Amino acid sequence: MNSINNRSPKEIWEIALGDLQVQVSKPNFRTWFSKTVGLSYQDNQFVIGVPNTFAAVYLEKNQRSIIEKALIGLTAPDVQVVFQVNGKSHHVDETEKTQAIPATPPAFTRLNPDYVFDSFIEGSGNRLARAAAQSVAQNPGRSYNPLFIYGGAGLGKTHLLHAIGQAAAANHINVISTSAEEFTNEFVSAIREKNTEEFRNKYRSIGMLLIDDIQFIGGKEQTEESFFHTFNELHNTNRQIVMTSDCPPKSMPLLEERLRSRFEWGLTVDIQPPDYETRLAILQSKARQKGVNVPKEVFELIAKETQSNIRVLEGSLNRVFAFAKLLRAAPTLEIAIRALEDVAIKEFMPDDITPTIIIAAVADCFQLSRDAILGRERDKDTALARRIAMYLLRQETNYSLAQIGEVLGNRDAAAVTNACKKITNDINISPFLKRKVRDIQHTIHH
Repeated sequence: MNSINNRSPKEIWEIALGDLQVQVSKPNFRTWFSKTVGLSYQDNQFVIGVPNTFAAVYLEKNQRSIIEKALIGLTAPDVQVVFQVNGKSHHVDETEKTQAIPATPPAFTRLNPDYVFDSFIEGSGNRLARAAAQSVAQNPGRSYNPLFIYGGAGLGKTHLLHAIGQAAAANHINVISTSAEEFTNEFVSAIREKNTEEFRNKYRSIGMLLIDDIQFIGGKEQTEESFFHTFNELHNTNRQIVMTSDCPPKSMPLLEERLRSRFEWGLTVDIQPPDYETRLAILQSKARQKGVNVPKEVFELIAKETQSNIRVLEGSLNRVFAFAKLLRAAPTLEIAIRALEDVAIKEFMPDDITPTIIIAAVADCFQLSRDAILGRERDKDTALARRIAMYLLRQETNYSLAQIGEVLGNRDAAAVTNACKKITNDINISPFLKRKVRDIQHTIHH
C-alpha cells in the first residue's frame, strides 16, 4: 500500500483505466471513460471527475461495479466511488436521472437542416401536431412523452420529427434520429456481431429518441422486445421519445399489445392533408426559398391539381421550374400547364374510388380474376398484379397499410410495405411497368 499511497489519485485512476479499457468495448470506453479523471482519495472514498451530469448518471447506474473492482486492488477493499461534475459530487438519485441531459455534442444525430419549425407551414390539418411538437421541443420529457404523430405519406411528419431534434440539439441534448427499419437492421447486426451491449448502451444513454415509421417494427419479435426495454428505460427517466407512423397505434395489429399501449401513454396526434390555402402557402414559401418569381395563377393551378401530398406538391413546383429553365423562360401559366400535363401519377383522387374499383382495374389489365389477386397464387403475373394493387390502394386511397393488407386477402402490413417499395423502384427503371400502372390509373379515374 505504501507504493500506492505515494501515487496521486490521478495516477491511480489512470492505472484503473488501463484495466477498464480491456473490460468494455472501445466505443463505450471512448464515450464514458476517456474524459474522466481521478480527483481525490481519502477515507476510502475515491472521487472521479466526469464531464457532465449525464455521464455521472450512466456510470453510477451501469459501471459502478466494475469501476470499484478495478480500484480495490489499487486502494482498499471497501473503497467507495463518488462521481463529481463541475466541482460537485453526485450521489445519483431519481431526480437527477430525470435531468440527465448530456452537455456533449449529439453523437448520433442525423437531422435534415432544412426541417425546422420556421420552415413548417401551418394549416388547419397540422396545427395540433405542430403545437404538440413545439411543446415537446421546449419541454422534452415533461409535456407529452411519448409524442406519437401519424398521417399519410408526404404530409410533414418527418419534418416535425427533425424540427424537434434540431431544437433539442441546439440545447445540447444528445439525440438519436433513426427509422424503425434502421433500428431493426442495427439490432440484427448487433446480434450477428455479438455486441448487443453496445447497441443497448447507445440507445439507452441518450437524451432524446426520434423514430420514423415506427409501424415497421410490428411483427419482428426480437426487435420489439429490444425496443420495449429501450422505451421503458428512456420513459422511466423522463427522456423524450417521439415516433411517427402512417396509422395510429390502435391500427397496428402486428404490434404487441404492451408496446401499443405504451405508444398511447403520451399524446397521439394526426396530420391531415393540407387545405387549399395551406397548399398555396407552401408553394409560395418554396418559391421564395429558391428566389423565383412565380405568378399567382401558377400557384393556384398546382394547388388545385395536387391535393393530398406535400411532396408531390413540391415536386410539381420543381417540375415547372425545370421546364421553364429548359425553355429559358419565366414560369408562366402556359409553361406550368405544359409541364404538368404528362405527370404520370396525379394526386387528385375522386372520393368514389374504392378498393373494389382498383382491384377490378388491376385484374382486368392482367386478365386475372379478382379471386386470384386476393388468393395465395404466387406465379409471376399474379404476384406482380397483387403488388400493383397494393401500390395503387396506397396511392389512390387513404387506407392504412393494415387495411390494405386486410382488403387483399388478410396480408400483413409488412407485405404491403415491401410491395409498395418494390413497385415504386420498378416504375423508375421499367418504362413498360410505368405505362402499365398509368393505364390502370387511367381506367380507375375514368
